[in-house]
Amino acid sequence: MNLRADLKIIADLINPNARVLDLGCGTGELLAYLQSAKGVNGYGIDIDPENIGQCISAGVNVIQQNLDEGLGNFSDDRFDMVVMTETLQAVRRPEALLDEMLRIGRECIVTFPNFGHWSCRAHLMSKGRMPMARHLPHQWYDTPNIHLCTFADFEALCRQKRRHIIERFVVDTNYQSRVLSNLFPNLFGAIAYYRLGR
Repeated sequence: MNLRADLKIIADLINPNARVLDLGCGTGELLAYLQSAKGVNGYGIDIDPENIGQCISAGVNVIQQNLDEGLGNFSDDRFDMVVMTETLQAVRRPEALLDEMLRIGRECIVTFPNFGHWSCRAHLMSKGRMPMARHLPHQWYDTPNIHLCTFADFEALCRQKRRHIIERFVVDTNYQSRVLSNLFPNLFGAIAYYRLGR
């Protein structure tokens, strides 16, 4: 089974036979792969009825739920890993959701687009308008992103919340790691993958 490049990075971070919760799981592609390739016991959460149907067709356990309502229906330490792929910036209270992720999971993986990327900075400076970039393709009025941040913003939140950053991977819009992205991540990194622990 071929896996999208962005999801392959996450799959490589998950141990065999882990208990995994995928927040904003979409069509369930990641969980379907993890179930077949790593024997993962997983659940997905998504709000879109069409995605729910595709998850069920793929044999993925899925719950229809709005992430803004929290994760109170899950007990502490229920999962080994909680995953949220490019969804953090679209929820109302990202800091509260991070707390919940690390309450129900021993670790979590969070990915999000970097508003501090050089292309966003250049667009804002030269045009004086909200940036559009390959990793942020929406207009200001139709974007699902309500809490855009930079990698530096996210790391400051982790320090404030005393959340341990176990690993960070920074990639470009093709999900490739580059020298400049690693040397100056907040300027040249388009998307970050953070693996967090308590």
